[in-house]
Amino acid sequence: MAYDVKKTEDEWREELTPEQFEVLRGKATERAWTGELLDEERAGIYACAACGAELFKSGTKFDSHCGWPSFYESVRPDAVELIEDKSHGMDRTEVRCAACGGHLGHVFPDGFGTPTGDRYCMNSLSLNFAPDEG
Repeated sequence: MAYDVKKTEDEWREELTPEQFEVLRGKATERAWTGELLDEERAGIYACAACGAELFKSGTKFDSHCGWPSFYESVRPDAVELIEDKSHGMDRTEVRCAACGGHLGHVFPDGFGTPTGDRYCMNSLSLNFAPDEG
């Protein structure tokens, strides 16, 4: 896919923390239960930590007890890109920011009790949170 935000790996490395770079550009995963946004409960918007594109609304966040922030849908269907991922001997669906291609996490069809049945399991390091004003 052609991304609207295009930067070299060196430019990304300069702009992101080493931990963010490993996740967003290297497809690493932060350790479960360590992310800053896991217990965030305020109303607001979750955006890509690399490019600032809006990705998830707080109203779609739910506690899936998996150790990472979970959402049942993106802010718009075209906000994220879904990629087949057969790495590590698993069949998964990778979630990337559609604006810059940054790795966000994976989506699973086990969001039981949610309106969509999906669980977007995201890395806190891939996201920035902006609380609603007022």
